[in-house]
Amino acid sequence: MKHLFLFGVMLFSYALQAQNIKGVVNDENGKPLQEVLIRNLNSKTHAHSDNYGKFIVENSNLNDSLEVSKQGFVTQRVKVDHTDSFSITLNEKPFLLEEVTITNTLKYLNTISKIDLEIQPISNSQDLMRKVPGLFIGQHAGGGKAEQIFLRGFDCDHGTDISVSVDGMPVNMVSHAHGQGYADLHFVIPETVDNIDFDKGSYFADKGDFTTAGYIGFNTKKALDKSSVSFEIGQFDTFRTVALFNLLNKENQSAYFAGEYMMTDGYFDAPQNFNRINLFGKYAAKLNSGDKLAISLSHFTSKWDASGQIPDRAVNDGSISHFGAIDSNEGGNTSRTNLNLQYDSKIDEVSQIKNTAFISKYDFELYSNFTFYLNDPVNGDQIKQKDNRTIVGFQSEYDRKLNDKWNFKLGAGLRNDNNKDVELSHTLNRSTVLEYLSLGNVNQTNLYSYTGLEFISGKWLINPGLRFDYLKFNYEDQLAPELGNQAQTKAIVSPKLNFLYTQNNTLQYFLKLGKGFHSNDARVVIVQKAQEILPESYGADLGINWKPFPRMIINSAIWYLYLAQEFVYVGDEAVVEPSGKTERKGFDFGFRYQLTNWLFWNTDYTYTHARAIDESKGNDYLPLAPVNTLTSGLSVKDLKGFSGSLRTRFLGDRPANEDNSVVAKGYCITDFSVNYQIKKVSIGLNIDNIFDTKWKETQFLTESRLANETDPVEEIHFTAGTPFNARLILKYSW
Repeated sequence: MKHLFLFGVMLFSYALQAQNIKGVVNDENGKPLQEVLIRNLNSKTHAHSDNYGKFIVENSNLNDSLEVSKQGFVTQRVKVDHTDSFSITLNEKPFLLEEVTITNTLKYLNTISKIDLEIQPISNSQDLMRKVPGLFIGQHAGGGKAEQIFLRGFDCDHGTDISVSVDGMPVNMVSHAHGQGYADLHFVIPETVDNIDFDKGSYFADKGDFTTAGYIGFNTKKALDKSSVSFEIGQFDTFRTVALFNLLNKENQSAYFAGEYMMTDGYFDAPQNFNRINLFGKYAAKLNSGDKLAISLSHFTSKWDASGQIPDRAVNDGSISHFGAIDSNEGGNTSRTNLNLQYDSKIDEVSQIKNTAFISKYDFELYSNFTFYLNDPVNGDQIKQKDNRTIVGFQSEYDRKLNDKWNFKLGAGLRNDNNKDVELSHTLNRSTVLEYLSLGNVNQTNLYSYTGLEFISGKWLINPGLRFDYLKFNYEDQLAPELGNQAQTKAIVSPKLNFLYTQNNTLQYFLKLGKGFHSNDARVVIVQKAQEILPESYGADLGINWKPFPRMIINSAIWYLYLAQEFVYVGDEAVVEPSGKTERKGFDFGFRYQLTNWLFWNTDYTYTHARAIDESKGNDYLPLAPVNTLTSGLSVKDLKGFSGSLRTRFLGDRPANEDNSVVAKGYCITDFSVNYQIKKVSIGLNIDNIFDTKWKETQFLTESRLANETDPVEEIHFTAGTPFNARLILKYSW
């Protein structure tokens, strides 16, 4: 009895001493740091700081030692000398690749994007897309039109086979006037982007329409470190200014505003008269309940003229220059206004619900002339494509940690596009409609649900998932003799299964399997009476993530992708039409190496073998499908105030038609940037195409006829890539 009493006294005494230690971690500027690891070296307990830098370490006593660490900061040891909440300040240190470890997570490629963003900051909206290894873009309409996207042997047009989102809000446009899946990312101010979530293939249940080649999710910052104003002046009458104002940065609230204005005449013979205005505001808060709220509002508008795609023969005979135009009356205007709400509700310690709701108002008007005088020898073949829509949608996802081995996810959402007077017409001088080729109202709804499990046992992670999509297509043809709404519905089920084996923190193997799809244009769906209008894809990735040395990371995969229906660009009609089944197989290789504390080397290479399945050998090439792509570069970070990079991108020759008798020539371009930071001021220089290489950014095999020709000619038509283009940037931060 006596011993039992003594034991009770000791236990009671320990309980009085052992308690929870609370604190907050900030950087040198007083900004809260999240995801900081705080380890009690005595009790072996640990905690992570939240979005506001706060942490609670359980079972801690006076005189215990805490180790506080975060990648990119100097690790500190702190002795617990009082029980009140205390503040810890971490000092930044040079970025070290050796601190990046391979963890048991399916989305390890996000680590690669974090590294690239750390050592190669984004300088323009085009760089946003190029942060995805193996992804190439091409602009062919004066900078105002969405870029053409190439990934894993896909000519994705402007987004048909890659889904793009910003803060959970979809960017792709269904049944768009210019092309299915059209994804114009220019409403995003690059300086507001915090991180990039991406992966290749269709292996994740929460990703739906257009996720065949892969997906990209951009997330904007919740708060600003500081306010800043920058001015950029360059060749070709280029001017850009960006202002970011930190309006509120309290413990549980933050708000900021960002604005961008850009203008340029471009490097073409005919001035592009391009201008763009971007406005963005965001408010974020953490409520007393632990719930998180973020509201953002943005507005974007852009106008431009374009030189379009020009034929080889006109350049070769000296009629126009490499930067000339046949019809300089091309161009357009577009705008988008977005309201986005994100609300994360904490149910308990092991479960939460993530909610996203959005509404967008979008306008688009594009004038193009791909064939010149082929169809109308008198007035020319200029066309107008017009889109005017409202998009509303939401998604809710329930996440629960069932136990140490099982995690469960269940989500559902809705998206509706109401597109009034979507138009394709034959026009003259942007002012006169000569003939309506297509005119109608589109109303399209996508209702979906998905679920997934993560089972973790030892070194294994197994992730099965299932997605269900129901789509309803409504189209009212205003050119039909009798007006009437036509409707079709279609549903598709997409299973996923992923395996991950993490041998240790330097080596990981993965196998990803999944079914995806891209939807067809509603006008096509109605004509085909909902037959074969949700072409499915089946893919597999087998690869490794490996750190053979502390400062080297290699990620590599062999992959296969089958697509039930391919889209092919038809130049003389300026449309994309479906064709047969295709398959792609290839190899991805990524390499990151830190040579010194301030010098980095990165390389990404992709090889793709892309073919049509139902065509005879030799006539089964996929037009414009990339075969070899390579990006490589050296980057300097924080060398006595200097940062910069020298980056090269290579796109090899690729077939321009089905029998490969016409080749779209590849290119190799090198860009350079340097920046010097002194206190609150930074001065930078960006140079595109530092070696002034003459190249073709986009190419199509098109049949056209010039004004002085009697017969049409089919040949390569191209848009010239940027020549040597230097821009000086001055930035002030406070």
